[in-house]
Amino acid sequence: MTTMKPERAGKPPSPWRRKLHEVIFEADTPAGKLFDVALIFCILCSVAVVMLESIAAVRQEHGELLRALEWTFTILFSIEYILRLLSVGKPVRYAKSFFGVVDLLAVLPTYLSRIVPGSQFLIVIRGLRVLRIFRVLKLVQYVSEAGVLLQALRASRRKITVFLFTVLTLVVILGSMIYIIEDGNNGFTSIPRSIYWAIVTLTTVGYGDISPQTALGQALAALIMILGYSIIAVPTGIMSLEISRASERPVTTQACPECSAEGHDRDAKHCKYCGAKL
Repeated sequence: MTTMKPERAGKPPSPWRRKLHEVIFEADTPAGKLFDVALIFCILCSVAVVMLESIAAVRQEHGELLRALEWTFTILFSIEYILRLLSVGKPVRYAKSFFGVVDLLAVLPTYLSRIVPGSQFLIVIRGLRVLRIFRVLKLVQYVSEAGVLLQALRASRRKITVFLFTVLTLVVILGSMIYIIEDGNNGFTSIPRSIYWAIVTLTTVGYGDISPQTALGQALAALIMILGYSIIAVPTGIMSLEISRASERPVTTQACPECSAEGHDRDAKHCKYCGAKL
């Protein structure tokens, strides 16, 4: 009777993939630092090209040069995206992650703008090309403090969600009240428009395009303004607490070779998201 060998937990990455992962995802090695600096430079230059292309005079005079530069950056970012997928053990997981989506948005609009036919779609094409500005989000993963902010956001997402739901409920009630008080006059023609006024007033923005004229309406507006100052302090307090907690937990820049997740403790031996060995 033959005994079956236990299944291996996971095939170790090949040397070339391990080296590629070290260069692309790790910032502690000289090669990784050089790659990050070069990529940051390309990101900034590509965003500058997008901004210059939006200026009519510059586009008319240097349109061909800007298009050539745009395709150069698109090809570079496409190669980088493919290499990132090849260097991780779970490419689908990376593609679905925040930075994976950002990497895709960095290259996809340029290709889509070439394959969408018909002059009637020119406005859509312009919108797709403007989406290239999302490349600036790729800079976030190269700022060490961004890891602390991301940890704080993850830790406070439930509290922030409850807070936003409470504020949403509050503006619906206040908007309905001002609609009744003003009796549909003075710009408060509907409850949705009154809710818009309540949001503008509660956030202390105060555009002034709509304002109550009755004494009771102005009293309610004053109450909402005062309430707005106290509400603004709530998410600030939540984030400040979570940032201080995240700062107390030092993390490394090492990324998981399987799922590319970051934010591991310095003494971590395995990924806290997928369990792979670091």
